Amino acid sequence: MAKITPFQGLRPTSDKVSLVTTRSYDDYSTTELAYSLEFNPFSFLHILNPAYANQQKVNIEKRYKAVATKFMDFKKEGIFVKEDNPVFYLYQIESKNHQFTGILAGTAIEDYQNNLIKKHEDTLEYRVHTFKDYLHFTRFNTEPVLLMYPENKALNAWINEFKQKQALYHFTTSNKEKHTLWKIDQVSDQNWLIETFGSIEQLYIADGHHRSASAELLYKQDHASNNPHLDYFMSFLIAENNIKIYEYNRLIHDLNQHSKTDFLQLLNEKFVVKNKKQQLWKPTKKTEFGMYLDGEFYSLQLKSTGNSEGVLNNLDAQVLYTELLHPILGVEDLRTDSRIEYVPGTESIITIKEMVDSGEFEVGFMLYPTNVTEIKELADNNQIMPPKSTYIEPKFRSGLIIYEI
Repeated sequence: MAKITPFQGLRPTSDKVSLVTTRSYDDYSTTELAYSLEFNPFSFLHILNPAYANQQKVNIEKRYKAVATKFMDFKKEGIFVKEDNPVFYLYQIESKNHQFTGILAGTAIEDYQNNLIKKHEDTLEYRVHTFKDYLHFTRFNTEPVLLMYPENKALNAWINEFKQKQALYHFTTSNKEKHTLWKIDQVSDQNWLIETFGSIEQLYIADGHHRSASAELLYKQDHASNNPHLDYFMSFLIAENNIKIYEYNRLIHDLNQHSKTDFLQLLNEKFVVKNKKQQLWKPTKKTEFGMYLDGEFYSLQLKSTGNSEGVLNNLDAQVLYTELLHPILGVEDLRTDSRIEYVPGTESIITIKEMVDSGEFEVGFMLYPTNVTEIKELADNNQIMPPKSTYIEPKFRSGLIIYEI
């Protein structure tokens, strides 16, 4: 059964929360990053990117210690406050089209090890070790693992009732998202949540496979220190019907020495190919793919997989790889092949058109999004999705809640 625990979170003061919190560091362009660092002294980006972090020949340990030092500076300046006692948080993100609401809690490393927290994505060893080292030297984490739980009417009712209480924060960000945070500090509420999640048989990682694996690796490395914070990692728990799953579209630099004519002939052997001309077209169902090539859009409908048993073989990202990317375009490892790049489905297909039209890429492919059922079936059968199969929202804001280790 799923085990959760409250924790003594560290968070920005109410007057600075909109100035401190940021999108994920990787979401910022060079220009945006420079602007934020120049004009916002409270931005959490100053912690993630201390003054000399981008200088060459600075080793990893020195860089991470600089992050830790800057973090301590923010604490000394009173930019962050720490809870007096362990708490849970209720957090809501509201965009133009979606509202996401979930609970921030500590989740047990033991549950992760015992597969009560289920995985569906593979991890890269170097990324797991890198983030483990980051946690070891900085001693904090502000990026919770996104965990799904099955729809629960009692939990939904409790959340809706709790949202009527006074919030800690209610602020709007520059991308027009509204963020609301409530503190769950009453022991009776905490015990009810612990008991409710204790009746849930398993949780599923929606996003954060590397973060959870790094937390486990840190636990193995440092458990002799008897630090109780190592027994848990921070998670954002959300109902499975309250997440939004987007596809990751693919861009390929070349046609693997095929001419356009030969390439289309090869496609016709496995797909029903229809030229959509200038229509901005994207797939509307499974085993249907969009393609942009030489100024025109195409629909590709798979004729037959020849091996349709099992959820993995029917996953669109896998079908595209086994029927097209690998045999026709010669793409080998989806994680490391330099000829392929990925664009999340949150981006307009115009972005794919522009990137191909620029000449940097020869062809682009649009996929139909994976669904929650497919993710759970893969996890239940200990199967792994191809890399970059899903882009999942919500995305948590860095610096909003910090879990100290």
